[in-house]
Amino acid sequence: MPEVVGIRFRKAGKIYFFAPGELDISQDDKVIVETVRGFELGNVAFGRRTICDAKIEPYLPLKSVVRKADAADTEKVQALKIKAKEAFAICLEKIVLHKLSMKLLDAEYTFDEAKLIFQFTAEGRVDFRELVRDLASVFRTRIELRQIGVRDEAKMVGGLGGCGRELCCCSFLGEFHHVSIKMARDQNLSLNPTKISGVCGRLLCCLNYEQEE
Repeated sequence: MPEVVGIRFRKAGKIYFFAPGELDISQDDKVIVETVRGFELGNVAFGRRTICDAKIEPYLPLKSVVRKADAADTEKVQALKIKAKEAFAICLEKIVLHKLSMKLLDAEYTFDEAKLIFQFTAEGRVDFRELVRDLASVFRTRIELRQIGVRDEAKMVGGLGGCGRELCCCSFLGEFHHVSIKMARDQNLSLNPTKISGVCGRLLCCLNYEQEE
């Protein structure tokens, strides 16, 4: 079984597997890795461990951790966050200019600044080709517009659930799992949508917690 480390790129984000190589990597270290988006700075969710082949298959061929991050890398990430906020404001103006029905949620530069990613929600499909061309001419880098769902929006924006605590999805839930109305029936809960739906308008993720394996 291969040896891997688990890397997160956002708080409560999905954990991705990378090969640690010869590096001495421990939990909570910051590392530089190469992803499909380019080079990224991530946080080590767990150190070296062996994972069964079935779980590792979606990540093959397994990419290696490039190196451990240093103070300069951390400073660069903070600078990129400031730069991304400026890009967010410009993109909002462009969306209004192009009269597009979309809600912009986030702007993010990859660590190597090879790509600028905007995430948004919309009721349906949005033809943003002209917007992408406009943004590319302003920022002189590769632009990616990514439409996400309402659950992902809640995870990104955050908030409090009906229990009065921070939403599970933005505090510790790395991935969304299947939730069905049958779970509510099995737990003898009211089927009133306002009682069993989260702030995202979808069924509560916590319905899963009382479900037998």
